[in-house]
Amino acid sequence: MNQQIRKSLDTAQGMRAWPEPDRVFDLRYAAFLETVSHLRARLHRYCARMTGSALDGEDIMQEALFEAYRKIELLDDAQALRPWLFRIAHNRCIDFIRNRRTRHAAEAFYAGDDIVLPVEPAGPGAGRAIERLVVHLPPKERACVLLKDVFDHSLEEIADLVGSTSGGVKSALNRGRAKLAALPAQPVAAPPHDPELERLLDRYVALFNARDWDGVRALTSADARLQVSDCYNGLLSASPYFVEYERNELPWRMRPGAFEGEIVLVVDRQYGEVWRPAYLVRVRADGDVVKSIADYYACPWILEMAAADG
Repeated sequence: MNQQIRKSLDTAQGMRAWPEPDRVFDLRYAAFLETVSHLRARLHRYCARMTGSALDGEDIMQEALFEAYRKIELLDDAQALRPWLFRIAHNRCIDFIRNRRTRHAAEAFYAGDDIVLPVEPAGPGAGRAIERLVVHLPPKERACVLLKDVFDHSLEEIADLVGSTSGGVKSALNRGRAKLAALPAQPVAAPPHDPELERLLDRYVALFNARDWDGVRALTSADARLQVSDCYNGLLSASPYFVEYERNELPWRMRPGAFEGEIVLVVDRQYGEVWRPAYLVRVRADGDVVKSIADYYACPWILEMAAADG
């Protein structure tokens, strides 16, 4: 393993191996995250565009980073850190797409490998538009267009990452670019209307803002899951989640909102007389009880991406 990374990890205290999937991330893992902090925004951007969701992209990146942390001894060259992390994240994205079965829908829409003429990459300033549209491509073409036209990887780097050849990457790029050029304008999706979920979240928000933690806990199931980026992944009941909010002296409030066609909770922070969105919380429910909570307080790139897209 690269000496610089080893030194960074070995200077952390409180080293402990935590079981999966329940785990509290220790200081050694925090040291690893600090080591790769310069890559995280780009990794998230890639995962978000591959999956079509900034929140799903963050979840996948978290899993990819933890996988990399567990396998860090396999990395011998610091220069290989970026492609290595991208490869792990890419494989996680492909698994996610397959499990969600969107790959089959996309490939059915674009059936066949028709011969297409080479298409030049989009001009400067078109990157954001490309990023929002690549979700309509099959996974390989999606990855090749993102990595070449958005992240400026070489053909050789892309071929190694997606398990192809330079020629195969060129063909995927041509197909993907041609399909993107033919796509009609995509309307912004509206969140689905789910009265039961909306009522539950309204109640959750009201109790949260009233700091009624017993009331909030009563809305959650006994086996509810909690994911807090960089901190925790396990049972909500085994975490100090609500205690941490109770101790937080910063002025904050929670409200229902929408993000990328999904109902979410928005946590606002007060700056002087102005309230500004600080981060998002995703709540999953089963009927009238909360089944899982994902808190993205440590992920500023999510709202930054939303602002850039807007």
